Amino acid sequence: RWIKFEEKVEDGGERWSAPHVPALPLHSLFQLRTCLQKGMVLLDLDAHSFKEIIDEALSRWPEEAELQPELRERLAALLLRQPRHQPTKPLLRVLAELSLSPCRGWRWAEQLLHPECLVTAPRVPSTAPRVPSTAPLSFQLRNRLKKKVPSGAEAAHVAVGEVDFLEKPFTAFIRLRQAVALGSLAEVALPSRFLFILLGPHAKAKAYHEVGRAMATLLTDELFQRVARQAEHREDLIAGMEVFLDELTVLPPGKWDPSARIPPQSCLPSPHRRAGLGRAHSREELERTGRLFGGLLRDIQRKAPWYGSDFCDGLHPQCLSAVLYIYLATVTNAITFGGMLGDATANMQGVLESFLGTAFAGFIFCLFSGQPLTILSSTGPVLVFERLLFSFSQDHSLDYLEFRLWIGLWVAFFGVVLVATEASHLVQYFTRFTEEGFCALISLIFIYDSLKKMLSLADAFPVNWQYRLDNITSYSCICNLSSAGWPCSSSPPALSSQPPTTLSGLSRTQCLGRGGHLLGTSCQYVPDVTLLSFLLFGGTFLSCTALKRFRSSRYFPVGVRKLVSDFAIILAILASCAIDAALGLETPKLLVPSELKPTNPARGWIVFPFGANPWWVCLVSAVPAVLVTILIFMDQQITAVILNRREYKLKKGAGFHLDFLCVSLLMVVTSVTGLPWYVSATVISLAHMESLKRESATSAPGEHPEFLGIREQRLSGLAVFILMGVSVFMAPILKHIPMPVLYGVFLHMGVAALNSIQLTDRVRLLLMPAKHQPDLPYLRHVPLRRVHLFTVIQLLCLALLWVVKSTTAAILFPVMLLALVGIRKGLEHIFSLHDLSWLDNLLPGSSSGEAEGKQPRKREEK
Repeated sequence: RWIKFEEKVEDGGERWSAPHVPALPLHSLFQLRTCLQKGMVLLDLDAHSFKEIIDEALSRWPEEAELQPELRERLAALLLRQPRHQPTKPLLRVLAELSLSPCRGWRWAEQLLHPECLVTAPRVPSTAPRVPSTAPLSFQLRNRLKKKVPSGAEAAHVAVGEVDFLEKPFTAFIRLRQAVALGSLAEVALPSRFLFILLGPHAKAKAYHEVGRAMATLLTDELFQRVARQAEHREDLIAGMEVFLDELTVLPPGKWDPSARIPPQSCLPSPHRRAGLGRAHSREELERTGRLFGGLLRDIQRKAPWYGSDFCDGLHPQCLSAVLYIYLATVTNAITFGGMLGDATANMQGVLESFLGTAFAGFIFCLFSGQPLTILSSTGPVLVFERLLFSFSQDHSLDYLEFRLWIGLWVAFFGVVLVATEASHLVQYFTRFTEEGFCALISLIFIYDSLKKMLSLADAFPVNWQYRLDNITSYSCICNLSSAGWPCSSSPPALSSQPPTTLSGLSRTQCLGRGGHLLGTSCQYVPDVTLLSFLLFGGTFLSCTALKRFRSSRYFPVGVRKLVSDFAIILAILASCAIDAALGLETPKLLVPSELKPTNPARGWIVFPFGANPWWVCLVSAVPAVLVTILIFMDQQITAVILNRREYKLKKGAGFHLDFLCVSLLMVVTSVTGLPWYVSATVISLAHMESLKRESATSAPGEHPEFLGIREQRLSGLAVFILMGVSVFMAPILKHIPMPVLYGVFLHMGVAALNSIQLTDRVRLLLMPAKHQPDLPYLRHVPLRRVHLFTVIQLLCLALLWVVKSTTAAILFPVMLLALVGIRKGLEHIFSLHDLSWLDNLLPGSSSGEAEGKQPRKREEK
């Protein structure tokens, strides 16, 4: 049988073989072409049962073929026998059966035709004179193979064999006008349209069998299917077969084992690509209109028809998994950046402000943006600017929040101007070179911060590295109250009437609360907490990675694998939390604010524009606002370009202008209320996209599930930020989640985002001998030394971005992001356009003739 790929019944007749690419003798294809040229071809036959088809085919057999009436009857009786299918038995039944008679008789091949082209093959015994049933049998209805057949699929049947009463071969290719169900003829209940019959005299059984395999393989070809459906004459079928032969690859004898089964490849050329129907992809979202707010109006017109479906499409179990995953990631990010903001701004912005700002800004953005899959959050570059701004305000005796308010208002104004002038048109200059540099930087920040947080836990819960078992009697910790005015050997006045043992029974908290301090060699040692924290951290990361890959595992049914993969992050977090709860150690837990009041009591919820600073501050604020505008524009638009890549197969379009307008207007609200500034979070947004990937529900054996795109909707983002808003009331539940578990999720997100870019693959090539390098497309067209040079330049730019971000020169970080575009333009003087077309995307206006012509310059073989 063929279900996309060939499967054979193994020796013993108990199981189907693994799906494999059919390997055909070249001579069998030539024999098949002869059959189509000289045999009977019936196109658009009007029949409604298998008996009608056979009767019509035999009646139209030419008289010069000398097929006697009695031979016609014997042939009809033979073809109308009840087929016997190869059963798929449960394991218990297989173990219970001691023996199984081998299937004998004719070989039938049955093909399920569809754009994905699936084919199966039952067998016909030499006995059983009954006509095939016209109604689906019970085994057809409960056949598990039905689940692998896409909706709308059709079947085709190929019957070949040898008989003793024919002197010449009987060949017929039949196409029905309408696909009809032929009862029990197929292994599953499907309508059939194509039939091919080849019967002949003895001594050529193997040749007939190979011709039948060739016909079945031909019918699994997508391009030949189109020809067979539209053919009006015999010559059309032969022409379609000639096209098939033109693309055929022949393996020389002696260079491979013909009995070897070639496993299916994970990536196959599409019919459009094979037919030369590929077309250039255009970004209609970035075309200039020449009118004020023209791009914004286009975005609204493009997204408005999809607005209703954005809510309906979110009603899917996969979205629930995405909500829980992204919620925990966003909570951790809000606490992390909120704590760092509090340290950098003397708690003018803290964890509570981070929670409320994330909930409000994210909810509004998901409700009105052009790409609702984007997750808004505090980012590292914005945090660096906030730290510098607070230091500048302190040094010059300025009110930080008021100064920040005017900067935010100017940024919003500049943002509206950029939207009005369609500045997002410049996004097309952000090629893969710029995208990968920025994405790699943010991914490394996530990885670095997660590891840094874990090392800080080791400082808070130190390990006693000088521990020696022989010195166990010297370890002690006592409470010394002498600093509170009492002698070390006596009890405090309040405890003078109590037994002396009361003092030694004070807990650490009670001792410090009474003004004492701890003395002893074991006071700072917290047993096992650091070790368990690192185990939870590493275990969560490895569990997330392993469960995400479980979809492609060989174990368990596909439904179970898909469910586990969709809920991988949640399962990993729950498992880690259960282990932590079972062991009972006091690992650091997630702390969520429980009161709705500003972190710093000296500030309110509204920032007034005048009163604390001189009047000219509102004008001077425009200067730093320019830098913030560049930072917000680059951060937002680079993330938008990454999320709207062609490989994600988004169907509802992008909204670059609309997204940037939403971010700009949110700057007004967050500045007035003293909440953090928000922009698209690259890594969390990529994790959101990854958690919403859609794959084909049915796939043939041996075929990898087809990636269908992303589940584009607004509900998951809205639910995440609603949960963020009510997190204050969920503190009693969230406090049971260990922080090392969430840091492990952070590490997984950073590594997953880093592995999604081509730069990571090219870095691996630097460390890999040439003979062990994978067969990547650009390695076929670009010299290896040029690939390495391009990679090294990218790594140098990435290192420069990291240095600028981490030093006092961080104020220049927005300018450095812009410089990446200039550096990419300069690469055209180092690399040819042909090389850049494979390693990167060509910039607008670049002459692509060399790249399109695929005429690489001569180069030495590496």
